[in-house]
Amino acid sequence: MRLSRYFIPTLKENPQEAQILSHRFMLRAGMIHQEAQGIYSWLPLGLRVLKKIENIIREEQNKAGALEVLMPTLQPADLWRESGRFDAYGKEMLRIKDRHERDLLYSPTNEEMITAIFRKFVRSYRDLPKMFYQINWKFRDEIRPRFGVMRGREFLMKDNYSFDLNYEDAVNAYDLMYKTYLKTFKRLGVKVIPTQADSGPIGGDLSHEFCILAETGETTLYYDPIYDTLGSDFDHKDISELKKYYAATDEKHKPGDAPIPEEQLSVARGTEVGHIFYFGTKYSEVMNAKIVNPKGEEVLAHMGSYGIGVSRLVGAIIDASHDDKGIIWPESVAPYRIGLINLRSGDANCDKVSNDIYTQLTNNNEEVLYDDRDQRLGVKLADMELIGLPWQLIIGPKGIAQNTVELKCRKTNESQELSLESALNHMTKNNARAA
Repeated sequence: MRLSRYFIPTLKENPQEAQILSHRFMLRAGMIHQEAQGIYSWLPLGLRVLKKIENIIREEQNKAGALEVLMPTLQPADLWRESGRFDAYGKEMLRIKDRHERDLLYSPTNEEMITAIFRKFVRSYRDLPKMFYQINWKFRDEIRPRFGVMRGREFLMKDNYSFDLNYEDAVNAYDLMYKTYLKTFKRLGVKVIPTQADSGPIGGDLSHEFCILAETGETTLYYDPIYDTLGSDFDHKDISELKKYYAATDEKHKPGDAPIPEEQLSVARGTEVGHIFYFGTKYSEVMNAKIVNPKGEEVLAHMGSYGIGVSRLVGAIIDASHDDKGIIWPESVAPYRIGLINLRSGDANCDKVSNDIYTQLTNNNEEVLYDDRDQRLGVKLADMELIGLPWQLIIGPKGIAQNTVELKCRKTNESQELSLESALNHMTKNNARAA
């Protein structure tokens, strides 16, 4: 994509309304535009990141055997009256009436609707297990929406619901999603800690939040230092072993709770981006979702839910990966992999070499954002640092005269002067490793 034809309304200064780092960078990089409090339009650059995150999540859900569905954002109130949540949910639920005075709501979550679908079509244990997921927009009328996409009113979420014959099978589904989440976040290029979470009235230990480590995170984490040793490579570990390692947020952690001495715990900041939860027969009971077991008896389905904040992840990744100049995207979710910078647009040699490189890279299916604008050098370099593409390929008159280009890694800020052929080979090898 040529930047002269693209749309990235970058800003030099931090907007006054942006209170946290990720919100500031998303506005300055032209990724989003606020339409109302807690409601944003996703502009081309931001949407590319959002879609990449969404696709990685979808691929891992599919690998786990979950079936993708798409439920409406507007739902009939009668379903929620069955569960008792229409009145109990509170003001966060947006309630509306259609022209026939029928009560509707804008979905804040989907337990009721997916349970109603399940009970209509699934009646036998032979049809189990079942796991349905969607990636869809939701709305919660937060009293104080803030921090940009981290706590907006409208947000994109992956929600998954499992249905099983009994508790043992439900635990297997839970463990599968636990493992799937570790694989997903590893692919997203972030380190997460699975922390203990409240299980509500059901109790037990089948509730975990997944928190991205970030210096600007919203909560404090206390965890077993084994997670530091494992890095992001612990998705291959046995789930039962991982569950034994202590990790909790400041809301859950109490001194002396951990099985190891308090002073040995690692302490860091983090942001919650996912939550998995077993809730048993809570919804199947109130909505009469029964299945016939091998003995011919009708029993209530055991359920679990598994959420990931997709739009929230964009901000969380920025909080975890940035410097003073801007964003540093992991390659897997970067809007473009390579930023091609023509230092002197209008110069015949620079234009020809830059155009040739751009054509060669795009023909090789590389994702390239080519800054061909007639702009000052400082503006080009500052914008490229701000939007945080993993690699910068810089073309200038001096390099052309020496038959070299500058290749810069955004993550390390290290630059190399390479021949054009070497630079292109370097990019191809790194792309293969990233894949």
